[in-house]
Amino acid sequence: MSRNTDKKKTKRSQNKANTTTLGEATGFSKILDFTRSEKVHFFLGIILLAISICMAWSFVSFFTTGAYDQSIIENLRSGDMENQNELFKNAIGSLGAWMSYYFMNRCFGLAAFGIPLFLVMLSLSLMRAYRVSLLKWFFCIALLTVWSSVALAMFVNPIVNESHFCLGGEHGLYIGDFISRYVGLPGLVAILALVALCFLGYVSNQTIIWIRKILNPTKFLERVKFTVTNTAKEEDGEQPSSYENLIQTEEDPEVFDDPKAEEIVFDHQEPAYNEKPVVIDDSDIKEPAGNSKGQDDTDMDIVVAEDVEKADGQNVNETAFENMEPYDPKRDLENYHYPTLDLLQTYESDGKPYIDMDEQNANKNRIIEVLRNFGIEISSIRATVGPTITLYEITPAQGVRIAKIRNLEDDIALSLKALGIRIIAPIPGKGTIGIEVPNAKANIVSMESILNSKKFQETTMELPCAMGKTITNEVFMFDLAKAPHLLVAGATGQGKSVGLNAILTSLLYKKHPAEMKIVLVDPKMVEFSIYAKIANHFLAKVPDENASPIITDTSKVIRTLQSLCVEMDARYELLMAAGERNIKDYNKKFIARKLNPEKGHKYMPYIVVVIDEFGDLIMTAGKEIELPIARIAQKARAVGIHMIIATQRPTTNIITGTIKANFPARIAFKVSQGIDSKTILDRMGAQQLIGRGDMLYLQGNDPVRVQCAFVDTPEVDNINQFIAQQQGYLEPYELPEPPVSESDGMSSGSNDADLSHLDPMFDDAARLIVHEQSGSTSLIQRKFAIGYNRAGRLMDQLEKAGIVGAAHGSKPREVLIQDDMSLENLLSSLR
Repeated sequence: MSRNTDKKKTKRSQNKANTTTLGEATGFSKILDFTRSEKVHFFLGIILLAISICMAWSFVSFFTTGAYDQSIIENLRSGDMENQNELFKNAIGSLGAWMSYYFMNRCFGLAAFGIPLFLVMLSLSLMRAYRVSLLKWFFCIALLTVWSSVALAMFVNPIVNESHFCLGGEHGLYIGDFISRYVGLPGLVAILALVALCFLGYVSNQTIIWIRKILNPTKFLERVKFTVTNTAKEEDGEQPSSYENLIQTEEDPEVFDDPKAEEIVFDHQEPAYNEKPVVIDDSDIKEPAGNSKGQDDTDMDIVVAEDVEKADGQNVNETAFENMEPYDPKRDLENYHYPTLDLLQTYESDGKPYIDMDEQNANKNRIIEVLRNFGIEISSIRATVGPTITLYEITPAQGVRIAKIRNLEDDIALSLKALGIRIIAPIPGKGTIGIEVPNAKANIVSMESILNSKKFQETTMELPCAMGKTITNEVFMFDLAKAPHLLVAGATGQGKSVGLNAILTSLLYKKHPAEMKIVLVDPKMVEFSIYAKIANHFLAKVPDENASPIITDTSKVIRTLQSLCVEMDARYELLMAAGERNIKDYNKKFIARKLNPEKGHKYMPYIVVVIDEFGDLIMTAGKEIELPIARIAQKARAVGIHMIIATQRPTTNIITGTIKANFPARIAFKVSQGIDSKTILDRMGAQQLIGRGDMLYLQGNDPVRVQCAFVDTPEVDNINQFIAQQQGYLEPYELPEPPVSESDGMSSGSNDADLSHLDPMFDDAARLIVHEQSGSTSLIQRKFAIGYNRAGRLMDQLEKAGIVGAAHGSKPREVLIQDDMSLENLLSSLR
C-alpha cells in the first residue's frame, strides 16, 4: 500500500514538473516578465494619460454638441460611427460623442469627470512620476462620483431644467428614486449627509473636531470673552440706543481642541494685557468739579506701551534648523532606482527540492540496517529534503549512547555510497539525532529566488546579507551590522567567491548609495574588477587622484586600513559630541535636525570593507596588515564600519587568535582537512561538506548548513551596469588622509625633508598652499597630478620651512604664512 502511494506522489511531482516545463515552453513566463518591465509600465502610463485627456475633452465638448449628437446616437445606423460625412459635432469625433453620451447622459452626469481624473493618477503612478495610493484614490473618486451623481440628479437638476441632459445622469436618477421610494426625500438627504460626513472624516481629522464643536457649543462659548465698553456720555443725558452696542465679543486668538488628548491646565490669575496700544482721548475723561485755573488746554494723548511679543517655541535655545523638515540623505540621488529582479537569472528547479521516493526509501533502509548491524535500535526516522542535502532525524531507543552513533559516521557513509555525511548528535532543541546525506540530484539555488522572497523584501535589517537556503528550504540571511565582522574561508573552487558576490549583491539591492559605501581589496586583481563601474555610487577610496577604486597594491591596502582607522576615530568623536552610542541613533538624530552641521556633524553611511585573499596580504605585509584590521574589528562596530575577510588558506598563521577573537561570524566552505575546519569553526564538520556552495555559517553555539545562492558573473555585470547608467556622485567616497609615517615615500633617505635638497615643485606648492590657505596633501596631488609619496615629501619640506604646521590627523594643516609678500621673502632666503 505504501509503495502505491509513493508511486502516486512521484507521478504527481513529475506531472507538476512537466506542467512547469510546458508553461515555460509556451513562453507564458516570458510574457509575465514582459508585463513587469518598467518600460512597459511607462508606455502604458503614457497611453492612459492620452486616453484620459481625450475623455475629458469629449466631456467638455458634450456641453455644446451633446444635444445634436444625442439624436444621432439614439437613432444610430450602420456606418454612422465611421463619421465619413462628419455627422458628429463632438471635438473627439464619433468615439468622443458616444463616450460622452454614455458616461454623461446614461451614467453619472457631471460626476463622470472623476473617471478621467482617476486615469490621470493611474498613468502618473505607472510612469513613476508620483507615488500615490491607487486603492485610496479609487475609493475616494468612486464614492464622490456616485454621491455627486445622486445629489445632482435629485436636487440640482430640478432647478436647472434647460439642460439637454440630466446633470446627475440616468444613474443618479435611478438610485435617487429607488432610495426615496423607501425612505422619502428627507431620508435621502440624511443618507447623503451621513455618507458625506463619513467621507470627510476619512479624508481629514478636522471634520471630527468640527462636528464636536457643533454638538457641544457650550464648550466653545466658554472660551469667548465679553468686554463692556461705556460709549455713552452721562453728562449729556444720552442713553445708549441698544444694549447690543455695549457688548463686544472678542475671541481667543487660538482655541485648543484636540480630539486625541485633552488636558486641564490651571493658570495663575494674572492681569491681562491688550496686544494693541490703548489710546485714551481727553474727551472721555471727566474733569473734576471746581476751579480749573492753572491747567493747560494743550491736547495730550496717553499711550500704553506695547507688550513684548512672545515666541511660539517652547525651547529657549531652539535654533532655526530644528524647525526645518527632516534631513534626507538620499536627496542628492533622489531619482536613484534600485536594481530590478529581471537582471538575475532563474533556473528550472530554482532551489525547489526534487523528491525521489525510491532514493529516500533506500537511504532509510540502509541507515536502519547499518545501525542494527552495530546493535543500535531506533524508534522513528524522519526525512527533511533540502536543495542539496537531506536531513534524516532518528530517535534512538532507550539506553542507546549518542557517542556510539557519532562514531559510525564513516560506516554510514560507506553504506550509503555518499560523498560525505555529517552527524549532528544531538540536534539542538530536539530529542533526535541528525544524519545529513547529500542528494543524488542537487538543485541550484538562484539569487533571484532569494531576493524575490518576502523575508528579504520585508526585512528591517540594517545590512541584510542573503546567503541561500537551509535544509528546510527556508531563506537564510543575517545582518552584517549585528555580526559585526565576517570571516570566510574555504578551499579553492568551493564557492567562496560566489558567496562574496552574493553578499555584495544583496547589499546593492537593499541599500541606497547614500546609506552605504564599500571598500574592495583584491590582491588577485580580477575578483572585484567588475565593481569598478559603480565607483562613484558605492565605492570608497583614499585621497589619491590616481588611485583605482579597487585596491590591489599591498602598500595601498595599508594606507587604506590606516585611513579607516582615522575615519573610525573621527566618527567616535562625533558620537561623543552628539551623546550617542552607535551610528544608528546618531543618524536618526541628524535626520531629525537635532545636530548642527556647522559643528562638524554629518550623515554617516555604513562602510563595508571586503578583503579577498587575506592570506596573501599576511604573507607580504604581516603585522602591518593585521594590526589595523584587529583595531577596526575591535572598535568599529558602533560607528558602522564592518569587515569581511576571505582566505583559501585557513591556517593558524593566517587566521590568528587576534583575528578569530574579533570575527564572531564565520562562514566555512568545504576544506580538505579537519584541522582547517577547527581553525575556522573551532570544530569539525567543514571537511564533510560536498562543495559547490555547500557551507556552514557559525554565529553562536551551533553552525547552520546552508546551500549558498548562485550568482554568476554576467548577473553581477548586469547589476553594476544598471547602477552605473544612473546619476551618481562626482567621485568615489573619499576617506580621510592617513597619517604619514616616517618610512612612507622615503626613497632618498634624510634628504626628503632637507631644505638643501628642495623638490623642483617646492615653490609652486608653497604658493598654492598660501593662496588656498589649506595645508592638504591631497590638494597638492590634485593640482600638480603627482603621486602621494612625492606630495607627502613636499608637505614635509613645507613644514620644515615654516609654511605649514604639524599634521593633525585627517584635518588640513594650519597655514602659518598669510600673504604672498611674506612667502616670497621666505623663498628668496631659502635660495
